[in-house]
Amino acid sequence: MAIKIMLDEYNGINGNVSLDRRSEWVQSPNRYELSGSLGSSGGSTLSRENGTYDVNQAERNARNNQENIVNNNNHSLTSNGTLGSQDGMDTARKKKWPTDKSYFWAKEILMTERTYKKDLDIINNWFREELCPEDIENLQPLFQHFDLMIQHHSVFLRDLEHRILLWEGRGSHEAHRIGDVMLKNMVVLPVYEEYIEAHMEILQRLNDLYENDERFQSIYREFEQQKTCYLPILYLILKPLYRLLHYQKILELLLEYYDENHFDRTDCQGTLVMLSRTTDVVRKLIAESENYVLLCEIQRDLNGFDTLIQSDRRLVRQGCLLKHSKRGLQQRMFFLFTDILLYASKSPVTQTFKVLGHVPLRSLLTENSEHNAFIIFGGQRSITVSAGTTAEKLLWLDELQKVAANIKHKPQTNLTIGSIKNCSSSEEGLDTYGLMPHNGNNTNTRAQSPRNNTALHVCWHRGVTVSLEDHLRASENQISGYLLRKFKNSSGWQKLWVVLTSFCLYFYKNYQDESALASLPLLGYSVGPPGVQDAVQKEFVFKLSFKNHTYFFRTESETTYNRWLHVLKSATQMQDLKLKK
Repeated sequence: MAIKIMLDEYNGINGNVSLDRRSEWVQSPNRYELSGSLGSSGGSTLSRENGTYDVNQAERNARNNQENIVNNNNHSLTSNGTLGSQDGMDTARKKKWPTDKSYFWAKEILMTERTYKKDLDIINNWFREELCPEDIENLQPLFQHFDLMIQHHSVFLRDLEHRILLWEGRGSHEAHRIGDVMLKNMVVLPVYEEYIEAHMEILQRLNDLYENDERFQSIYREFEQQKTCYLPILYLILKPLYRLLHYQKILELLLEYYDENHFDRTDCQGTLVMLSRTTDVVRKLIAESENYVLLCEIQRDLNGFDTLIQSDRRLVRQGCLLKHSKRGLQQRMFFLFTDILLYASKSPVTQTFKVLGHVPLRSLLTENSEHNAFIIFGGQRSITVSAGTTAEKLLWLDELQKVAANIKHKPQTNLTIGSIKNCSSSEEGLDTYGLMPHNGNNTNTRAQSPRNNTALHVCWHRGVTVSLEDHLRASENQISGYLLRKFKNSSGWQKLWVVLTSFCLYFYKNYQDESALASLPLLGYSVGPPGVQDAVQKEFVFKLSFKNHTYFFRTESETTYNRWLHVLKSATQMQDLKLKK
């Protein structure tokens, strides 16, 4: 049966009812309300081929409690959404909410599903609206798959919201489960399996249109500049693959937690078995896909090296190093690939990176130096660079040595050993690698980067480094939900819908907002519990800090706290140093 539920029609089970403990407080300091309206209009009825659930009855039950909920909300939050003095008052309403770990993991699926549904809509609705019929026809495989996914996930989201509504005290104990909802919705797996097979061709088609059609490129860049498109388009194309990995992670957590006789265990186990067949394929392909997207994004921000995207080229690491010169230390962005090392400087005018030189890997040697410095030898020249920390220096040295060793086992080519000081002299040859010398008659006019939150630009501004493995781990660890935020020197807590993806936090008033209020790139930040000196008298609080910038965030439970801390560490703590002994 065809299902068509557009984003603007979907507002939850009841447009006035929250599933996020709306303004219902408990006395314990380790619990707070995370509110958020599901919308302003009433929900529509829902039918499915394989059964129905009584949405109307759920709405009637919810409306019976609505007046008390709204009245309580009015004195729990101030007008600007900041927690007022009611926090901890003796008059706070008591309500027994689910405390089981499985509830919070099920709720995480719901929260992240809301974000995922919006990510699908960014491409399938908003991006498609910008394109002409010819473009849509050229990208038909993309929109065809996203159409089917949205049809499924619109229903799945309603199922999840209904289940959490029942779990939060409005249903029997039998509703305290999520495996049956997950299992029923595994009917979408064939759609994902087809998308997995087609996604690389879709990525390549998008990139070909971008590179070869100036009109399309202009539309593409203008769309990425819009506030609603909070991530580069190619990142959004990979979201379905990572979504399956997230389902798998939550199911594994549930099965690890349930005992052998738990009534939800059989459905969760069956869902995981079905899902694992597909995620096994995803894990075999995802590194190649992520690498292709990174190469495309770097190419669009790079001047002077025009054939970066090669089938056998893989990004190993990118990051900032300080290059020693007669004029002192100069900040440079280094890109280590499996076949070449480039270094560049960011233009303050175009916000793109101009390639200044490269190092031929076949003759590359490294030498440790004092403090955090080391020397890179290539061809007949050498450059001395300094890393920000000793750990970063060891990472660079280890990976440079590995890449140099690996390329020596590849077939030899006719090489002309030259200088690494300028771009026009290359051991490997300009035609092979696309390295173009800059002069008055050959200026690359790539547009300003639309995404200053991407890892490339944040690495430059924060002086940090990330690897392909870091990108993969961060992409797999995504989360969203309501948090309370407090600045270092403020007293009140502000409720926000927070999305963590691609090394960055995005803040919204609620999950239905189309554009973020603000964002916080996380590379360089540290995360952990607050210290005694922070004097934060609340539980389930984590602290994000970078130099003199400090933020505190409160979660609703210990389980939620542990999940946020886990995924945040994947976005703030880079790959551990693992050197062969």
